[in-house]
Amino acid sequence: MTDAPPPFELLPGAGRSPVLLHVPHSARDIPEDVRTGIVLDDGELARELDHITDAHTAEIAEAAAGRAGVRPWRFVNRLSRLVVDPERFPDEREEMRAVGMGAVYTRTTHGAVLRPEGVDPEPLVERYFRPYARAMTRAVADRLAAAGRAVIIDVHSYPSRRLPYELHGEGPRPAVCLGTDSFHTSPGLLSAAREAFGETELDSPFSGTYVPLEFYRKDSRVEALMVEIRRDTYMTEPGGPAGPGLERLAAALARLVDAVSR
Repeated sequence: MTDAPPPFELLPGAGRSPVLLHVPHSARDIPEDVRTGIVLDDGELARELDHITDAHTAEIAEAAAGRAGVRPWRFVNRLSRLVVDPERFPDEREEMRAVGMGAVYTRTTHGAVLRPEGVDPEPLVERYFRPYARAMTRAVADRLAAAGRAVIIDVHSYPSRRLPYELHGEGPRPAVCLGTDSFHTSPGLLSAAREAFGETELDSPFSGTYVPLEFYRKDSRVEALMVEIRRDTYMTEPGGPAGPGLERLAAALARLVDAVSR
């Protein structure tokens, strides 16, 4: 028996809902055996978690689900992205490998060593990344079977000031950045998001959105959009408490869910 939390959780919504709110980066938990492979001391690790965690995004998704007319499904990562980042490509396609942030990070947000050089990522990929990907694939397939389509809304946040690891951080940093994919982000989904959130920019400072590889660029019934919320609009940066902006953003996310659930 163990008291360890599950590495991820699928939280049910309405049977007819096509919407899956995906929350991959909201947690700070790191299993002890994974912690031993991270070279930062406890204080350094706490500061890194403040910077790298999309704090309170699980709460935003939960509040939005409660407000929505048709309750969406939620897939929530319960472990820190410092264990594995489930949204990265697990191979050479991943551009963030250039800064030590592939599926298994070796560098911090500020370029410091996180794991020793030459560490083999495969044990963590096998233990955490692949089971997550399989479960997310099943969750999307279930929405396709139940609703005939699936709409993945990827819920993230990002800092108000550029961090050194950002490869494309020179552009605008709006209250909400909408990350799009030319195949999976339909004009209707994008229009609904703009209507729901108001002040937005496309693909700046972050672009793209998550789709399980089984469906990626193959199945147009799977729509996807990344919602990147600037942290100073709802919390104290870098890792502080949430403020009243959380409920406002949850209401906007619920409006988006309702618009694409029809």
